[in-house]
Amino acid sequence: MNKITSTLALLGISLTTNLFAQVGQPFIHDPSTIVECDGKYYTFGTGGGGLISEDGWTWKGGAERPGGGAAPDAMKIGDRYLVIYGATGGGLGGGHNGRILTMWNKTLDPKSPDFKYTQAIEVAASDGLEDNDAIDPGLLLDPTTGRLWVCYGTYFGTIRLIELDPATAERVKGNKELDIAIDCEATDLIYRNGWYYLLGTHGTCCDGVNSTYNIVVGRSRTVQGPYIDNVGRDMYHGGGRMVIAAGDSVTGPGHFGRYVIDEGIEIMSCHYEADYRQSGRSVLGIRPLLWKNDWPVAGDRFKGGTFEIESERRGYALELAVDFARQNVQRVGGFFGRGNNDTPVKPIATQKLADVIDTWPKGDIPVRIGDYMFRPHQRWTITPVAEAGGYLGGPYFKIVIEGTNRALAATADLELTTAAEFSGADEQLWRIEQATDGTFRIMPKAIPGQEGLNTKYVLYSIADSTPTLAEWDFNTDNSKWNFRAH
Repeated sequence: MNKITSTLALLGISLTTNLFAQVGQPFIHDPSTIVECDGKYYTFGTGGGGLISEDGWTWKGGAERPGGGAAPDAMKIGDRYLVIYGATGGGLGGGHNGRILTMWNKTLDPKSPDFKYTQAIEVAASDGLEDNDAIDPGLLLDPTTGRLWVCYGTYFGTIRLIELDPATAERVKGNKELDIAIDCEATDLIYRNGWYYLLGTHGTCCDGVNSTYNIVVGRSRTVQGPYIDNVGRDMYHGGGRMVIAAGDSVTGPGHFGRYVIDEGIEIMSCHYEADYRQSGRSVLGIRPLLWKNDWPVAGDRFKGGTFEIESERRGYALELAVDFARQNVQRVGGFFGRGNNDTPVKPIATQKLADVIDTWPKGDIPVRIGDYMFRPHQRWTITPVAEAGGYLGGPYFKIVIEGTNRALAATADLELTTAAEFSGADEQLWRIEQATDGTFRIMPKAIPGQEGLNTKYVLYSIADSTPTLAEWDFNTDNSKWNFRAH
């Protein structure tokens, strides 16, 4: 496979301090839920513009949305894209006189001949005096009923729920707004496993590193609520369970969006009010989305390190298929641990790479799975590869035996080996994604002899001692792995 030419190099972006956030020019405020269109990813923000990404990792400006205003949301319905946004409101321009508008487009690609938004339609409004502010809309197309819902509002009053016609995006005739929450803004609705979730942004906005934004959630068995948090508080009375707060050099997460990549593989998007690594600017954030006891929580971006790669199937470790080398350490204490208790206790060093590497074959070495014993052939160093691009939420990684350049690689017959040297070839690059249950899937960027990116085959434990490549299946532990920093 050919190496990918680095988009980052073309942009002239330094990667030395920012390999763990979206790269390129990910600067945005109030991003919409990420939408895919013709192989590219789009998100829209306050002011009318937005971001585009070829791979979900490197972002740049260029998405277009007329109407200005604030805090849009977007989704695909059928073969069209629906965009909704707030015109003024939120204390902007006309104070709390707000309007919510919808419009359609056949494509989100500004360069397409089919790119043309329909005339915007007003679906909700606030007069600046009532107990609501018509801004910050969030869309939900209910997968159980096909009905289309919108939540909207700010701290200035209540969060409201209305229903739209999914064919026209007009307000359903006779529909009356319903108050469902207070003490939050920038809300979004999602559905999963029999529950409706209301995600709200709590805290203070628009003050850079001093913004206290965080995202909270309540859930209900019906879309109309009530939305109750994990300790029984109604969001209409200020309840909400934490989903994500400040951390990892970013502060002020707000404007939740959910994107399902595959069964069991989900991400959440948001903005961070300030990224300390990027001059304190507001940036797009993408994190794994985990589910714990049917509650959403932001996972941590995988950053690499040195680990045991442990199979969820049985708990055995991925290792080189080399002869087991015993440590020449005399046993102390006898068979039953008895002995002279006056003998001084001293630590024993684990086996070192230099002790065994000369016994390993010089060419490619296959891999297997076995009992973890702190041995050099079981310890893997995982590092992001800046010039390799990325995927939705992360960079590609190389996986090498600690202290060496021996690299884990996919083969044309869907097996695994380790190449004596890391070359940067696509079959030596790995996509590492956290699943919704907290485990990980490990996927080669490409399979030798197959065209395009690999989106099907993952590292797979076909038996307790036999790793291979097979199709991702969230419903079997064979597909899942953990990283243990022993």
